[in-house]
Amino acid sequence: MSNNLDPLSNPLNIQTIKEIDNLDLPTIQKHHVRILAHCLQILKTINANNSLENQNKNLLREWCDYQSRKFDDKKFSDLFYEQLESTEKKLNTFSERIGKNIKDLKIDDLVLLVGQS
Repeated sequence: MSNNLDPLSNPLNIQTIKEIDNLDLPTIQKHHVRILAHCLQILKTINANNSLENQNKNLLREWCDYQSRKFDDKKFSDLFYEQLESTEKKLNTFSERIGKNIKDLKIDDLVLLVGQS
């Protein structure tokens, strides 16, 4: 599995960050949208690298383990995995409810989700 993301860098591009910053939302909701967008981008990257041979593997678990090796902290990996897995479930449930594929979610969709929380 390719690991294109450095955990110390932000997988969100500057345009996405500015788009979120310019939303007419309270700061806490902007932060929530930013976290969801960050997780969504990680999930998209992991799934973009998915091949037929990896379909039965837990790519999210492997990705979290790989990232945590840089910190030599298994507890970090476990917590990171739990948070990303929980967010993935939330995004999948939401995307199904609005009739979209998770990979097609946009900032406006995340704003809608945050507004429902």
